[in-house]
Amino acid sequence: MFGEFTSVTTIHGLIPGLVPAPRGWGKFRTSPPDTYFFLSDFIDMDMSAPEPIQFTARVAELHHKGTSPNGMFGFPVTTCDGKLPHTIEWESSWAVFFAKLIRGVLKLDIETNGSWAELEEAAEQIITKVIPRLCGALQAGGRQIKARLIHGDLWEGNVGTHADTGDISLYDAGSYYAHNEMELGQWRCEWGQYLRAKVYSKNYLRNFEAAEPVDEWEDRNRLYSLKYNLNYSGGHPGNVTRQT
Repeated sequence: MFGEFTSVTTIHGLIPGLVPAPRGWGKFRTSPPDTYFFLSDFIDMDMSAPEPIQFTARVAELHHKGTSPNGMFGFPVTTCDGKLPHTIEWESSWAVFFAKLIRGVLKLDIETNGSWAELEEAAEQIITKVIPRLCGALQAGGRQIKARLIHGDLWEGNVGTHADTGDISLYDAGSYYAHNEMELGQWRCEWGQYLRAKVYSKNYLRNFEAAEPVDEWEDRNRLYSLKYNLNYSGGHPGNVTRQT
């Protein structure tokens, strides 16, 4: 709860109205089990597909405004995607940070669904070969990327349209400072719905250009989607996502 409260508070401080205003969090006196709460403003929302131009412009605005306070990738408190915690210790290298993030979510998936040699061998190849190549290129040869605040769990269930104003509202954030394109990896996942439509990623890229090397954007997007698929598998025991 503290992670979500911190995430939403940070987003609200950058763009008031983009998320329901956070009011507080804490622990109930009754225990066991330990039970926590998070309070925010109530917003009556339409949960149908958001208008692509407004939605992607607001997401890009968050990424542009939310730069890391120390220039590094990470977050000051632990946040979660669903019920699974992120590995978010500060790193200056995006490749190193993302490799740790993948190792963390893979470990959680194995704890939930059991060991699977083929998956673990493939993951090791991705961590040791693919991530250094694709993510490392973003900070090589004079290229640089800024660590930017992402929502961290931006799927269809966490996006709505304000019923009275028509404004986009995001909620249930599990933020960290990342390569901004990381946010869009979730939109690729097969268990997604309307955000898989190319109109969303295309409009986002009109507001926030793809990083160099531009011709590797699609490869990076596919790579970033692995984190969300592993996270979904780890949060839903026995789900077919692990096999696909």
